[in-house]
Amino acid sequence: MPLEQDIFMKNIEITTAQKVIIQYELATVGNRFAAFFIDILIWIGMLIFMILIADQVFKGNLNGFEYYLYFAIVPIVLFYTLLSEILLDGQTIGKKAIGLKVVKLNGDPAAAFDYIIRWAFRFVDIWMSAGAVAALLISSSNYNQRLGCLLSGTTVIRKISTRSFKLEDILKINSRESYVPVFPQVTKLSEGDMLFVKKVMERARKYKNDAHQTALVQLAEKIAALLEVKAPKDSMKFLKTILSDYIVLTR
Repeated sequence: MPLEQDIFMKNIEITTAQKVIIQYELATVGNRFAAFFIDILIWIGMLIFMILIADQVFKGNLNGFEYYLYFAIVPIVLFYTLLSEILLDGQTIGKKAIGLKVVKLNGDPAAAFDYIIRWAFRFVDIWMSAGAVAALLISSSNYNQRLGCLLSGTTVIRKISTRSFKLEDILKINSRESYVPVFPQVTKLSEGDMLFVKKVMERARKYKNDAHQTALVQLAEKIAALLEVKAPKDSMKFLKTILSDYIVLTR
């Protein structure tokens, strides 16, 4: 099991119709709020544009404007998200900008009915509760699902991982001859695990708070248990040694 799944990020493994297992990083409340905010801006922009057109086309023609309101403006207000997710294969413009996508937990392609359920329960998840219900459920559920997600068997994933650095950028070690590994069993771990170790260390250095220091300690203890060594007293020093050993032994 990837180390980040236990410490920070939530991941999900989805088996496709071809029996291929793909691991995705689940979208957080922050990710989804950012996408929602972009969609709101686009939605408002579209409404303003259409109202300006109506003002030019239906000057003094109240009947014409009424039909335009019912058949053009209202559908955009009500169905923007639903139509976007159906036409863009699980994405709105906001989700696309942030790199998010709606997927089915069972690996099947999401159907129109799934998007309709998600859309219908937005009124409870988001609009009626000012987003409180959605935020609470996403934060507390195993697969970061709001009510509409739970009932449709879907969730929202990040299409692109947040990892932004390469393993060779972690540490610069001159050669195998000039370095003696302390924990040769570190090769049990994966490159992905090492990238995550580096990320936790960087966060602990950057953010001097209890939460990140606790995450650092928990990660060090977990790795020590996996390698069957004594839990370290200095978590940062231990993890730095683990990184150095891994690079020397695997490059």
